[in-house]
Amino acid sequence: MIEWPLISVTIFLPLIGALIIFLIKEDEVSAINIKWAALWTSLGTFILSCLIWWQFDSSVTGYQLTEKYKWFSDFNFFYHVGVDGISLFMILLSSFLTPFCILASWVNIKMRIKEYMMAFLFLETVMLGMFSSVDILLFYIFFESVLIPMFILVGV
Repeated sequence: MIEWPLISVTIFLPLIGALIIFLIKEDEVSAINIKWAALWTSLGTFILSCLIWWQFDSSVTGYQLTEKYKWFSDFNFFYHVGVDGISLFMILLSSFLTPFCILASWVNIKMRIKEYMMAFLFLETVMLGMFSSVDILLFYIFFESVLIPMFILVGV
């Protein structure tokens, strides 16, 4: 059994990849490094989601691999994530499709590559957070945060 916070690492690994891409200086040579960093980050996220699938016990009902931390001591706000039978496959599907989406845009995106890849990895972070959140406030934060990268990806 894995003792470290597997779901949180899976959720926030794409965000760490986006921060790494943010630190890469953008020019013609570094565009390929930005693409590779996004691809390897998304593949790492998929591997971690496969570990979640491997740790999941389908004979147990309810949420599994839960993590619960209190945000504010005055209110009942929690960072509470976990997976059940439905959210497990949504997490697997999201993390499986993201590398293919990055590969599909490999040649087509020629301008603002850095912003595109950062937005895509941020989108993966909030999607995984949305699918694994147990607390309603946390779900609302992740759900509304999906609008930001979608606006950048579609609108810009």
